Amino acid sequence: MAAKPSIPKGTRDFSPVEMAKRNYIFNTIRDVYHLYGFQQIETPSMEMLSTLMGKYGDEGDKLLFKIQNSGDYFSGITDEELLSRNAAKLASKFCEKGLRYDLTVPFARYVVMHRDEITFPFKRYQIQPVWRADRPQKGRYREFYQCDADVVGSDSLLNEVELMQIVDTVFSRFNIRVCIKINNRKILSGIAEIIGESDKIVDITVAIDKLDKIGLDNVNAELKEKGISDEAIAKLQPIILLSGTNAEKLATLKNVLSASEVGLKGVEESEFILNTLETMGLKNEIELDLTLARGLNYYTGAIFEVKALDVQIGSITGGGRYDNLTGVFGMAGVSGVGISFGADRIFDVLNQLELYPKEAVNGTELLFINFGEKEAAYSMGILSKVRAANIRAEIFPDAAKMKKQMSYANAKNIPFVAIVGENEMNEDKVMLKNMETGEQNLVSADELIAIVKK
Repeated sequence: MAAKPSIPKGTRDFSPVEMAKRNYIFNTIRDVYHLYGFQQIETPSMEMLSTLMGKYGDEGDKLLFKIQNSGDYFSGITDEELLSRNAAKLASKFCEKGLRYDLTVPFARYVVMHRDEITFPFKRYQIQPVWRADRPQKGRYREFYQCDADVVGSDSLLNEVELMQIVDTVFSRFNIRVCIKINNRKILSGIAEIIGESDKIVDITVAIDKLDKIGLDNVNAELKEKGISDEAIAKLQPIILLSGTNAEKLATLKNVLSASEVGLKGVEESEFILNTLETMGLKNEIELDLTLARGLNYYTGAIFEVKALDVQIGSITGGGRYDNLTGVFGMAGVSGVGISFGADRIFDVLNQLELYPKEAVNGTELLFINFGEKEAAYSMGILSKVRAANIRAEIFPDAAKMKKQMSYANAKNIPFVAIVGENEMNEDKVMLKNMETGEQNLVSADELIAIVKK
């Protein structure tokens, strides 16, 4: 007996219903990106390893899926090298390419390669899969989609404002209630500066980023463990626990960070973004959150994160401002700001809250029952009209038993069935059955179209 087939761990098959749901997510995000003038690009699934390596740190390098060279990949390798069993060294000889780890580094490579064709500021979006050789677990996959939008070649904070409007619009269309959290890397640098621990900025932010998960006492313990003085930890307390409205938090920060030029710059940028958004009438809450830290080695200005309010799940969107996207490829000084929607987590939230609209998930709207050659030929004529009216319709391909054909309609959740027999053909009509109510009516082709479309 043949072995049962399987798929690699951390990957998934998607059923027709799941694909309909996923396409609803991608199409909603894509439509909003278009509203704001973003244009789509795509980059190859595989990149040269020289493009990918060293961009994600040592841990990231270990999570790259490397692609073995075709042909005789042993050529040029000595017996001594083979016997050394040095996996990393051998991989560098066997493999020149790898699957992309994210969409940002390929985008940076794209900007550098196509700089003479691009009009700056360049507003691009990408909706494509990425791969990570991570340990699969609940909510973490080896293959997953990212939905990125970035503006490069502009320092204007209006870009941050518009990205937050995009986030608000997308989640309003999904009917998911969210809190949009914002912070600024410069504020965090200013805080580290005024407590006298500038060189420990990463340790401080990594610790306070865990406040929600481990609580204040454990955060303080972690700070102490990282060698931050008791005095500095004491100075940090009122900042970590800062509460009140966004305006009140900003006023307090202006006072606390008065001696830090970089910190005040961060407050000024945050104030502009928040004040401008206040005039835009966002449907969702936006909150200045000083515990938000997001990949600090990468971001240099505003940072964002989005949390769903009605489901316990990690962030479902994130992003921020970076000063030197293309510097790693020798093209310095290209500032940018971007966001990424977590399609897989949004999928889970919409499932839990049952927020998919019926029309997004249902496929075929109308099935014609097949009683034989004459009836099928008559039905095909009406089918052409129905499809021309933009109704998703099909005919059962075989003249099978009625029960089998009706079971097919039920299994696919098809809301209407058209029954055509001798009597219907003689009257040039169709018996239309509503599968939900069981109601049946003898109708013309035009009446059928009107009823199904309604």
